[in-house]
Amino acid sequence: MKSLDKYRGCLIGGAAGDALGYAVEFLDEASIFKRYGKKGIMEYELVDGIAQISDDTQMTLFTANGLLLGTMQNITGEIMGTYPKYIACCYKDWLQTQYSSYPLKEKMFYSWLVNIPELFSRRAPGDTCLTAIEDGANGTIDKPINDSKGCGGVMRVAPIGLYFEGKTYTNEEIDRIGAETAAITHGHELGYIPAAALVHIIHLVSHNADITLLNAVLDAKEALFRQFAGKKHLNEQIKLIDKAIVLSKENIDDLEAIGELGEGWVAEETLAIAIYCSLKYSNDFDKALIASVNHSGDSDSTGAVTGNILGAYLGLKGIPQKYLEHLELKNVIIELAEDLYKDCKMAEYALHDKEIWKQKYIYKTYQPNYKKMMEDDICKRFSK
Repeated sequence: MKSLDKYRGCLIGGAAGDALGYAVEFLDEASIFKRYGKKGIMEYELVDGIAQISDDTQMTLFTANGLLLGTMQNITGEIMGTYPKYIACCYKDWLQTQYSSYPLKEKMFYSWLVNIPELFSRRAPGDTCLTAIEDGANGTIDKPINDSKGCGGVMRVAPIGLYFEGKTYTNEEIDRIGAETAAITHGHELGYIPAAALVHIIHLVSHNADITLLNAVLDAKEALFRQFAGKKHLNEQIKLIDKAIVLSKENIDDLEAIGELGEGWVAEETLAIAIYCSLKYSNDFDKALIASVNHSGDSDSTGAVTGNILGAYLGLKGIPQKYLEHLELKNVIIELAEDLYKDCKMAEYALHDKEIWKQKYIYKTYQPNYKKMMEDDICKRFSK
């Protein structure tokens, strides 16, 4: 059963972990604790009053846009390709935001997100993502574009786990869309297998009110065995997931536990660290996020994936207010979460909503009144 609160929580949670970790992404643990104290970074580090998101959240938003673009193409009578193909098209738009200035001179876009000036910011994008998209964004599982297993594939696929409730897709097919989306840029087995696992976990916890997070993780393990049987590196991921589960049950220092799992620069480690933090603090978003970023590694990605998982599990209501305040593009993130939840059922909307939907996913001309959105603060609607 769909829950708008969980949709919002997943994307806001991921952005919150991203923003908290982005400030310390390239610091070793000694530098983190020297700068922020013995507990490490616990609050956003603001730049001009804003908690900045990184490329992780930027690409997550373009993933969401690609899903809705694909469905809209089908509704309007176009011959529909695969969802990863539409997502890849939106990644090409994201690439332009990394190299060009706002506004873009080109008139043909795939994503309305190019109409948001704040997205035209380079926030340490991964070289693999940049290069793979420049080369056409055409990697697949069967025809890998490279041999990279960096975390740039897993950190952006959370919307796929949210989106497909009620559609004629099996869990296996949904997981495969997650894996293929990661494989657009990351061709190693461990570049896309973790993405399938993350999508599976998010899909289960965001659409099942009674499932425990541990059971969702265990179910994801079984799904990986079915989906990727015979893959050379599958057992490496399974062993890391198992280790994360065991560590989450032990009375062990978080930094020590994370050190046993890795640093998160590669996707299988990012997923394992996020699973560990999410399981250990399954009812405490704040503690999970703080643990997930205070280490010598890819802190924004481990924070983002942890936030995606726990945000989907606890919902927006489970995210402390401090993570909503000052979060960059908070209103746009919420808007994409709501669009994923509503889907392209235009007949159910008022005429005003229909027109906005067309501007977004047919004409790509939609440009939110960012100042007004900040004044109105969409977060005031969270209780609805």
